[in-house]
Amino acid sequence: MIFRQLFDRSSCTYTYLLACSKTGEAVLIDPVREHVARDSALIEELGLRLVWTLETHVHADHVTSSGLLRDALATRSVVSASGGAPCADRLVHHGELVRFGDEELEVRATPGHTHGCVAYVHHGEGMVFTGDTLLIRGCGRTDFQQGDARQLYQSVYAQLFSLPDNVFIYPGHDYLGRTRSTVAEEKAHNPRLGGGRSVEAFVEIMANLKLPSPAQIDVAVPANQQCGWLAGDPPRSAQGGPWAPISVQDGVPEVHIEWVRAQTGHRKIDVRETDEWRGPLGRVAGSELSPLGGLASAAATWDRDAPMILICRSGGRSGRAAKTLISMGFTKVVSMAGGMLAWEAAGLPAERD
Repeated sequence: MIFRQLFDRSSCTYTYLLACSKTGEAVLIDPVREHVARDSALIEELGLRLVWTLETHVHADHVTSSGLLRDALATRSVVSASGGAPCADRLVHHGELVRFGDEELEVRATPGHTHGCVAYVHHGEGMVFTGDTLLIRGCGRTDFQQGDARQLYQSVYAQLFSLPDNVFIYPGHDYLGRTRSTVAEEKAHNPRLGGGRSVEAFVEIMANLKLPSPAQIDVAVPANQQCGWLAGDPPRSAQGGPWAPISVQDGVPEVHIEWVRAQTGHRKIDVRETDEWRGPLGRVAGSELSPLGGLASAAATWDRDAPMILICRSGGRSGRAAKTLISMGFTKVVSMAGGMLAWEAAGLPAERD
């Protein structure tokens, strides 16, 4: 496996590049917006193809580059389903696997620093990427962004200290120039969590840190909830690059009715009820009926990489359907803005019984 550890001096953030030596498929863990050019150049120099950007959580101290990389390299972004970033292409849960070539990372939910913290474990190489949950001789804060000291303690002991002692720990940050640790080292020497320290003692330590607020929190958190997009950025093409002219509204990837009309190769899924499907508004030619209430069950066997357009009466239900499918791992999902009401208002042809 190809592995590189990269560093952002401003926020002391580590970004990790992992790639399959056989196929060249690669992932970036916790990419930083200011280093898009550096990371893109390295990927090109090594002859790799970036297939995933992975976030360990919604960061408060830097802005991710996942959205910019998605547009530039047609990659896909991964965030915890509990992370509060519906813009991501894949919302993962505990125990899922993220595959790239012949390699794979196991997702482990590690809430406590935030609700949506996850660690990524590469069992074959004996590596775990812990984000802010567990640092070298430290851990993430628990005094903002849904922080919970007791929950963080349980996450560390159940999901990280349970790994073999020789597993290497690669943290999200380090402020003293240290690059890695091991499970055994942190269990023995971590001054907050190691040495058999009790949860009560840990909670007391965390309650008395009295640290200043992160300098970028007011910018970073809302930006990272939108995959790193800032006001003034060029129009977004969410969901796997330029396959569709997408705008994002309240976390829902949407496309215009005129674009939908021109598509012949994409699946069109109408999530209304049967009586509406057969009603006076009619339906888009070639669309399939799959009511919203049973969508998750129906979609269990669908191709998760097939481009898919979701349609309803006005756009509300199709937006909820898009979020549902994205949370299931579908990578190219959009909602038709305005639904069949907009379609009819534009005078576009509709099929009717």
